[in-house]
Amino acid sequence: MGNVKENLLRIQEDIAPYTTNIIAVTKYFDESKLIEAYEAGIRDFGESRIPEAIDKINRLPEDIRKNSRFHFIGHLQSNKVKKVVGFFDYIHSVDSVKLAEEIAEEATSKGIVQKIFVQVNNANEEQKFGFSKDDIFQSFGGLKTLKGIDILGIMNIAPFGVGEEVLKKLFLDIRNLRDELEETYNCELKELSMGMSCDYKQAVEAGATMVRIGRKLFQ
Repeated sequence: MGNVKENLLRIQEDIAPYTTNIIAVTKYFDESKLIEAYEAGIRDFGESRIPEAIDKINRLPEDIRKNSRFHFIGHLQSNKVKKVVGFFDYIHSVDSVKLAEEIAEEATSKGIVQKIFVQVNNANEEQKFGFSKDDIFQSFGGLKTLKGIDILGIMNIAPFGVGEEVLKKLFLDIRNLRDELEETYNCELKELSMGMSCDYKQAVEAGATMVRIGRKLFQ
């Protein structure tokens, strides 16, 4: 494959005519790759290794830091909440009521509103984190009342190694879940963070507004 700009153009061609936002997953790459992606037009960057990400982002030129949006996309442990809230613009991986409450409390103490996604594991994979569909319906009313957080939408990680039709079904299931939550709780959930390097085409066709792409962009 070519350089980041060429790779980005290929991805954009793959998802046309959709205007889905591409999050460059830079967790395995240093700031030089992040800068290359920025120069290619990317403004959203995903990280999951907290100390390394903070150091990397702080080493960036000030103009790039100020004009970029940083997304925390990995599993977030309670003891790392203080470091993540307010540093990252978005937290995609809120997978429990307890974690949402801790984020809300930390954000309130810092005088900010933290943008979050609720992570839903609709494939019911034991090795993955996230609310089940039943749990999110039961919990969403309480989550919606928490001060200090703004729930933008749903994040999903599809199973690896499954067929295209299964992927489409799972991604459409998340979109339908979003629609049902909006109707039930009279709210707006604009964002669907779905799809990675191996399945972003199916995610976009199902309604993803954000895709998280690393390998396909940088290799």
